[in-house]
Formats: sequence, structure tokens, C-alpha cells
Amino acid sequence: MIKILSKSLLFTSLLTLAVGVVHADTVPNNSNATVNTDSTSANPDTLSTNVYQDPRDPYENFNRHTYRMNDTLDRAILKPVATVYTKVLPHPLRQGVGNFFDNLAQIPTIINDLLQAKLKYTVSDSMRLILNSTIGIGGLFDVATHMGIAPHSEDLGLTLAQWGYHSSAYFIIPLLGPSTLRDAGGMVPNYYFFTVYPHINIIPRYALLALNGIDTRAQFLDYDNTLQMAAVDPYAFQRDAYLQHRAFLIAQNSGVAQKDTYVAGSDN
Repeated sequence: MIKILSKSLLFTSLLTLAVGVVHADTVPNNSNATVNTDSTSANPDTLSTNVYQDPRDPYENFNRHTYRMNDTLDRAILKPVATVYTKVLPHPLRQGVGNFFDNLAQIPTIINDLLQAKLKYTVSDSMRLILNSTIGIGGLFDVATHMGIAPHSEDLGLTLAQWGYHSSAYFIIPLLGPSTLRDAGGMVPNYYFFTVYPHINIIPRYALLALNGIDTRAQFLDYDNTLQMAAVDPYAFQRDAYLQHRAFLIAQNSGVAQKDTYVAGSDN
């Protein structure tokens, strides 16, 4: 379960980094907001106390510690394994593996389409699942895209936002990565009730979850330096990238421009 959940979070944060989302925080206009311009502010360990408290990130101290732990584990375990994976498996085979897991992800997407009453997407996403599962040989080939049916993804966090839960505090989950309280709360039911994994025998289940996590990490090896190069504070950059990307998805779902922001007191 851990690896499949980390797949969606890692994919989201790295995708936003890959397309060039930049750090765009501004200091609120009040006398309590101060910024330390000393050179030590370049150290992510000290930034949480040297800059103003972002209202979207009320758990910043905890989040920064979790960020460092996750980053250390990624560098020590996941990245080396993903690097070997890319060297051993040729690109066409890796593409097929990615297509296979994307096809499995259509199942929770379809359910969330229904929960959001989006019949058009329900039909098109169902067609993608049927075509790729049959003509595409179990999803190894993405024939639906070539037939003009564009990829589409939904999750329970987006459904909750569509139902009105727009504001949510930023929260980094140990071992999994960036999220919000809303998105984290939707992950467990999304996994257990909407995906096929709980219905697979334990050994092949965890083999699939492991392969899913490794393949996803391998897809973004080329972007490893982006986070370090893009901002003085990699933690803040990742936070902004995740929140901006989720805000874009929420706005896309609702058809209006809105921000996935946190309002003090809105979360219990």
C-alpha cells in the first residue's frame, strides 16, 4: 500500500517540478512577517524559523523534519534501485510497465468521476479502460490515446474538493511525501475501496506495488537536479509545486480559477 500511495504523491510533485513550476511565495503585509536575509537562510534546516509562517503550512516544523527524512530514504534506497531499473530494462519495456499501471489507475478515476457526477468523463475513462485492457493487451499499450481518448485522472482528494472541501493544510506524510490533510484523508478509502490491489493475493500484490513505485521513480530520474537548482529552499519549492498543481486540478474540475489554499481554523 505504501508504494502505490507514494506513486501518486511522487508523480504529482515531480510532474510539477518537471514543467517548471517555480517558488512564488510572497511575504504578507504585516509587522510580524520578517525575512532573514543572512546567508544562513539558504539552509533548509533554518528557514522554517527565519521566514514568515506560510498560512498554508501550519505544521511546517514537522513537515520539514519529515521532508528531510523522506529525502534521505529516497537517496539511500529508492533512487539507486530506480537507477538500476532504468539500466537493466530498455525504454520500450519501461513504457509498457508505466502504461499497465496507468491503466489500473483508471478504475479509481472512473469511480471518482461518478462521485463527481461527471458522466462525460465516466464514459471516456471507461472506454480508455476497456480499449487498453483488451486491444492494448492488459494496458501494456495505450491504444486509447492514439484513438483520440485523452488520459484523465481523478482521486478522492479531488472529489472532496469538488464537494466543497477546498481549503486544506499542507502536510508531508512520512515515507509517502507531500499532501494536504484533505488529500491524505482520501488516500486510504481511495486505495481500499476504489483500487484492485486489496483484492490481489499478498505476494503478487506487493510485487506489483514495488514495481509501481520503482517505475514511477525511474520516470523522473532526469529531473532530480531540478529541485535543488530551482530554489534556495527545496522544501518550500516542493510545497508550492504540490499546492499549485492541486489547485490547478481543482480549478480544472470546477471550471473556475481558484486556489487550493489553507484558511486558519478550516481544518479540524
